[in-house]
Amino acid sequence: MAGNAPHDDKIPVDKVPDAGGRARCEFRFYEELNDFLRPALRKRTFTHDFDGTPTVKDRVESLGVPHTEVDLILVDGQSVDFDRRLCGGERVAVYPVFERFDLHGVTRLRPHPLRSPRFLLDVHLGRLAAYLRLLGFDSRYRNDADDDELLDIATESGRILLTRDVGLLKRAALTRGAFLHETDPRRQLREVVDRFELWGTFAPLTRCARCNGLITPTTRQDARGSVPEQVAREQRTFSRCGDCCRIYWRGSHVERLRRRLAEVGVTW
Repeated sequence: MAGNAPHDDKIPVDKVPDAGGRARCEFRFYEELNDFLRPALRKRTFTHDFDGTPTVKDRVESLGVPHTEVDLILVDGQSVDFDRRLCGGERVAVYPVFERFDLHGVTRLRPHPLRSPRFLLDVHLGRLAAYLRLLGFDSRYRNDADDDELLDIATESGRILLTRDVGLLKRAALTRGAFLHETDPRRQLREVVDRFELWGTFAPLTRCARCNGLITPTTRQDARGSVPEQVAREQRTFSRCGDCCRIYWRGSHVERLRRRLAEVGVTW
């Protein structure tokens, strides 16, 4: 995330079109939205020239910020939706997704935050998908899905698309998506948990890390033949995935995984 500037280097907005007949307005982006901007535009107020009367969504995305990352836009101090058209002379303030603040009375640009969300992950986020499933979150993932397939799945199933592909988040049909700033899968998990306020909603070891199916208890006898004989002798509690039939047990690998996630502050 970009560092704080020592002051807001404000450039006055001019209501009069420039010499080329283009209109001009003033923009200011806040917090992590600055990560998408050119360095010269971060953490400051700047002027932006444009032709015609474009929507505020069009101008926000032209500056590099995906619409899925925006939760509040103020034009001259009034909250507006993405379809508000700019004519020139406006002052536009753009804010990121608010998951911890009450925005009652303003125009939020997406439905209210989901507290039990379902996720869709792009092809580069397989490890994150496994971690989310480990904590009990419905997380769909395929390592061979192209962008059009991801968009269709997200739209049809109402899932939140997690990705590091800015271009994918700018697709007009996508209403729920989140850009992951972190690159390490464990830190990505922490980022998702923080952004969607998932603390206290974990249901560990209830979903299959391989296929996302639900896991239910099963007997030792049922597990025998599907696990090493030593495991069958030593373990007392087993579970089976209802979709792919994979058998799970609470061995030392679970504790190792808990310790690794605890290193980034994710505990259960």
